[in-house]
Amino acid sequence: KLKMKMRRFLRTGHDPVRERLKRDLFQFNKTVEHGFPHQPSALGYSPFLRLMAIGTRSGAIKLYGAPGVEFMGLHEENNTVMQIHFIPDQCQLVTLLDDNSLHLWSLKQHSGASELREEHLLYLGTESGNIFVVELPSFRVLEDRTITSEAVLQRVPEDYCNRRSCELVEALREHPKNPDQILIGYSRGLIVLWDLQNNKVTHHFLGSQQLENLYWQRDGSKFISCHYDGSYTQWPVSSDNRHPEPLENFVPYGPFPCKAISKIYWQTTKNGLPYIIFQGGMPRASYGDRHSISVVHGSQQIAFDFTSRVIDFFIIFSSEPTAEFDDPSAMVVLAEEELVVIDLKTAGWPAVHPPYLASLHCSAITCSHHVSNIPLKLWERIISAGSKQNIHYSSMPWPIDGGTNIAPDPPQRDLLLTGHEDGTVRFWDASGVCLHLLYKLSTVRVFLTDADPNDNMNPLGEDEWPPLRKVGTFDPYSDDPRLGIQKIYLCKYSGYLAVAGTAGQVLVMELNDEDAEHVVDHAEADLLQDQEGYRWKGHEKLKTRDGPVRFEAGFQPFVLVQCQPPAVVTSLALHSEWKLVAFGTSHGFGLFDHQQKRLVFVKCTLHPSDQLALEGPLSRVKSLKKSLRQSFRRIRRSRVSGRKRRGGSGNASEVQEANAKFDQDTLQEMELAPVQRKIEARSAEDSFTGFVRTLYFADTFLRDSSRHCPSLWAGTNGGTVYAFCLRVPPAERRMDEPVRAEQAKEIQLMHRAPVVGILVLDGRSNPLPEPLEVAHDLSKSPDMQGSHQLLVVSEEQFKVFTLPKVSSKLKLKLTALEGCRVRKVTVANFGSCKTDDYSENDLAVLTNLGDIQIISLPFLKLQIRYPCIRKEDVSGIASCVFTKYGQGFYLISPSEFERFSLSTKWLVEPRCVVDMPEVTSNNHVHKSGMENCSSSPLGTSVNNSRSDTHGDPIGILFQKFRKVFWCLQTSASPTCDEALLTSLFNKQFSCQEYT
Repeated sequence: KLKMKMRRFLRTGHDPVRERLKRDLFQFNKTVEHGFPHQPSALGYSPFLRLMAIGTRSGAIKLYGAPGVEFMGLHEENNTVMQIHFIPDQCQLVTLLDDNSLHLWSLKQHSGASELREEHLLYLGTESGNIFVVELPSFRVLEDRTITSEAVLQRVPEDYCNRRSCELVEALREHPKNPDQILIGYSRGLIVLWDLQNNKVTHHFLGSQQLENLYWQRDGSKFISCHYDGSYTQWPVSSDNRHPEPLENFVPYGPFPCKAISKIYWQTTKNGLPYIIFQGGMPRASYGDRHSISVVHGSQQIAFDFTSRVIDFFIIFSSEPTAEFDDPSAMVVLAEEELVVIDLKTAGWPAVHPPYLASLHCSAITCSHHVSNIPLKLWERIISAGSKQNIHYSSMPWPIDGGTNIAPDPPQRDLLLTGHEDGTVRFWDASGVCLHLLYKLSTVRVFLTDADPNDNMNPLGEDEWPPLRKVGTFDPYSDDPRLGIQKIYLCKYSGYLAVAGTAGQVLVMELNDEDAEHVVDHAEADLLQDQEGYRWKGHEKLKTRDGPVRFEAGFQPFVLVQCQPPAVVTSLALHSEWKLVAFGTSHGFGLFDHQQKRLVFVKCTLHPSDQLALEGPLSRVKSLKKSLRQSFRRIRRSRVSGRKRRGGSGNASEVQEANAKFDQDTLQEMELAPVQRKIEARSAEDSFTGFVRTLYFADTFLRDSSRHCPSLWAGTNGGTVYAFCLRVPPAERRMDEPVRAEQAKEIQLMHRAPVVGILVLDGRSNPLPEPLEVAHDLSKSPDMQGSHQLLVVSEEQFKVFTLPKVSSKLKLKLTALEGCRVRKVTVANFGSCKTDDYSENDLAVLTNLGDIQIISLPFLKLQIRYPCIRKEDVSGIASCVFTKYGQGFYLISPSEFERFSLSTKWLVEPRCVVDMPEVTSNNHVHKSGMENCSSSPLGTSVNNSRSDTHGDPIGILFQKFRKVFWCLQTSASPTCDEALLTSLFNKQFSCQEYT
């Protein structure tokens, strides 16, 4: 036993130098979340910090400012965030969850950058009606300041009290000129102006409709209320009339019954015409299902129509206390699936292109492709094409610009390409913290669909009523699911792009800086090769347009290869130097010469038992009975093969003895090789064995060791590897002579596990460079003197073969005690964080358990393992894409990518600072208790027995937390009465109800 343990130790080895080097190379970090928060539930904005906050149903809270300024926090309870409120003049905010808990968050500096930290929370189990005052940060309720419903009703006419009780408090609004007065609105329509100093009602306004919200005019002479019946009312406020009648009651989309107006703004301007902005109010019968926000300015009126439910919105306007007018500049709308910003300064009120919070899932993401280190010329051409698409957007600078981004500039230009269900490909700038849309490509124009590609996204009928205008990019409906993009391959050196789709369509494109009109050449690839007995039961191919097609500047298709049967394209490879594109489906694979526009060859990989492969993804309904039958067959085969290994004859005692010996041998083998296991062979009758999982081009030694040649490799779901020798004519005869292909090798893995990756290593054991990489002096020429090696990665093992003989040299079996299988694999370059002189190529591997393993090349030694994705998150694992330099992306929701890094050198994460602006008000300038966001949280020195401490914020709450309202209490001298509020600010949020 001691010898066995020593052998194990000596075999695995422990090299201190290598261990130190690994620490310099590898480090796992989840760095930033790209995209739009999943299931948003609350919105907040601080004019003081110029920061926006978004809360979600899962308890996340995210803060955004200038591009690159991002913070994230997560409530431990994972409850829905109902309201978010920034404390005036502070780097703090309060969140309210649906379990009636309040949480205090602070922005504090650490190591030169700001961080979002949770400070305090308190559970308040209140009921309804009364208003409380709460002290921060202790959340102590100041009972002597409670505003009870009984006190309010004492000042209201008795006949009104008999008809209507106060019920819930729907709105709280400070008087903009008198900080001692608060406007309180109750759900049944009663509105009162409350004197904080004297604890009494000074005015009461008797509304006849159910109240939704309130908003003050800037000078305090009027306020506006909005109601459940789709109306809004103006009310005067004067000292000589304690019970005024409404000035105007208006139903903007009447006279028919309308939906409630849930929120309203009244914004004054220098030209005298106010902006009236409200949510809802549409006629119930015809437009009751619309999600709209209307903007009215004089004779101009537009109802912005959103494709998903509006969560909340706010207006950015002049927040200077000395300003005479509001002069609104932008409207920020948080919808359930996207963020939309409207420029209110520019004629026509266009949308503002967001630098972050992109709606990644405007159409469902179907695939992803990452390209590192884009050449500057290609980058500029893509940006130029994208800018021509954005001519309808406003040129306004991004209005939410708080904080300072102190992260270093990205070291290189990276692209993340996402394919979508509607046939589009979106190009994202993935170089830094902000995932920014550069350009959108649509393949729809090539095909005949129900939608007209010339349709305007945002039609506006000026003569129609209501004057609806569709805004935003979220569109969950696809004209035809066959348009979906399944594979993308971009050559960054030549500008060639290949995309493949759900209905067997493969498009090859090139970049054009101008609009163009041309005919797209068509070719068909019959992967069944007219074999009899096979009948496709799935969807039909897409119909193509006849004649010339007009394309916008950008990537324009010049050839279409249609696979037959029109099954989903499962693999794609492009070699831009040889002008070849390879494609594979569940039936086989083919090679196309896109320079001569000629099919080179096709290879059918379909097994006679692969009946499911003929049904297609859109019509396949997998039989439970068949699945169970296959499972029992596997178990039976396992037992039979086990008996054969242990001997198929003899009496019971001999069998038991053989079984015992087999178990002992197995245990001994497991002890000797703790990270390996026996891999059970699969049957060729298993479904989808012909499914082509990977395609790979290589210039290597395939026939003999003296001559290398171009080659194409293909790996299938049944563990088969095909290798074809290619003869590509030299450049001077490229258009005159055809490309020829001949099958040279066929490798069948014994365990028949799906092949997920193929790689050729040169004479120095380095991966072969990308096409044209050497020609652009970005890589050394591969070593063609030493012998090449072939690495085949299956779901269950890594195996190295010598070339050209294809003899097994080395293998690594994965630990499968928990069902570990390879899902994604790529070669990544890892550089040392200590020196620029050292880097190495390793394999980055993602398993079905969500673990990421780094495996060395060429010796296949496991370097390190990191848990990354929950094993239950199947879609997250399937969506993962690695980068060339040890980073990765995966979907944590339909609308968000999680970015992670495996490298110590390549790390993209937010680093930002939020400084404390100078605090001003009408009457005074004061220190707020926090010089900057690195100071201790406000109130850490508060003596709870006193309430006259300088700078303590006081919050006014009411039961059931229908609204939250905060005031900031300060005093000019220590002896000043605590009831004197010299500065009063407020913010209000609608309470969202969920079933």
